[in-house]
Amino acid sequence: GIKHNVLNAKQHQREAEIVAEAGRAGIVTIATNMAGRGTDIKLTPEVKAAGGLAIIGTERHESRRVDRQLRGRAGRQGDPGSSQFFVSLEDDLMRLFGSERIASLMDRMGLKEGEVIQHSMISRSIERAQRKVEENNFGIRKRLLEYDDVMNSQREVIYTRRRHALHGERIDVDILNMISDYTATLVEQTHGNMSYEEFSLELIRLLSIEPNFDEKTWKSASADDLADLLQEHVLDTYKRRMDGLTKQAFPVIKNVYEKEGNTYENIVVPITDGHKVFQILVNLKKAHETEGSELTRAFSKMVILAMIDEHWKEHLREMDDLKQAAHNAAYEQKDPLLIYKLESYNLFRDMLEKVNHNVLSMLTKAAIPQQENAPVQQQRPAPRIKTDMSRLQTGREEVSASGAGSAPQKSAPVHVEKQVGRNDTCPCGSGKKFKSCHGKEM
Repeated sequence: GIKHNVLNAKQHQREAEIVAEAGRAGIVTIATNMAGRGTDIKLTPEVKAAGGLAIIGTERHESRRVDRQLRGRAGRQGDPGSSQFFVSLEDDLMRLFGSERIASLMDRMGLKEGEVIQHSMISRSIERAQRKVEENNFGIRKRLLEYDDVMNSQREVIYTRRRHALHGERIDVDILNMISDYTATLVEQTHGNMSYEEFSLELIRLLSIEPNFDEKTWKSASADDLADLLQEHVLDTYKRRMDGLTKQAFPVIKNVYEKEGNTYENIVVPITDGHKVFQILVNLKKAHETEGSELTRAFSKMVILAMIDEHWKEHLREMDDLKQAAHNAAYEQKDPLLIYKLESYNLFRDMLEKVNHNVLSMLTKAAIPQQENAPVQQQRPAPRIKTDMSRLQTGREEVSASGAGSAPQKSAPVHVEKQVGRNDTCPCGSGKKFKSCHGKEM
């Protein structure tokens, strides 16, 4: 029946007001675990004369820090105040840390149920229990940080790669590194385990290229030499493919720029590997000034970003599963953190291999899809650019390019009429179903 204010997370809109009023006479404020609220508790002269703010704790917290925060609400900046904590031997803190020993001691001393116990031994035992809890919580936080350090080192590698791709400043260097890493790994996994014919089929399946060395070289050369030969071959294939894209797209880019350069800022070029199609957005002016090389640069950026994002998300899910599974290693008397580090390294290595393979596979198979019997270089521009130029698109509404000074053509509005269902009433008013009336012929 005592009027009071409750200070918790649900009252966040009135929080400052409740704290500010806590120093008035007769005000009772009930608070959960108290931290600094950013508002001073100002005492009225009447409260100061009565002894200041009184803090009553109904239990001791697991952390001494929170107890001190609660005590610290009183006696601030020279104001008077007092604090008193009440502890039951049935509280969680006492029950988990030594309450049976204390309870048996109290029984031997003849203390009754509900009797107030004020003894230095009790206070010391409470502080010992709090220290044990704090040490345990510290160990948990330290362990979590060690797990996160493993994840953070991988995150730095991926984000560095992604940042390079995003800014595009060292795309060529990153692709060269991917080719070097992937070819070395591929030769290491296959040399000695496959015949030359099997390796050739595997290379065609992965990158759509044939080896640039014969069977005799495959058997006699070392893995390092084979990796160097394959690296050179993949790099040449990549450069030829990018040059082919440039030669194929530049005549159309030049045509659009010369005729509509003052109308359109960007142009979209579809590029595919036979399975996925990427719509590459490139600045029309830059693409024209670089004779199409800006297109291949934008394409490389998009492919690297897409593959990194796709496999990184999958890797994060696998790492969550691994963290759960690593805890089971404790039953085998093994260190879960050590198992987590070893397995996460293997997962991360496999993920990088997948990224390198998918990026290189896309780059070595890339082509602009062409309309049947109509190479890009020989197409004439149609009145509407969107349906012409091998599906190249511009970023704004198209204007007729039929001739200089011609007025823009206005497209007629599109009327969308509701389709009549077969079992609906015929709109002619006969009362029959549509399928039995005017829809019979359909």
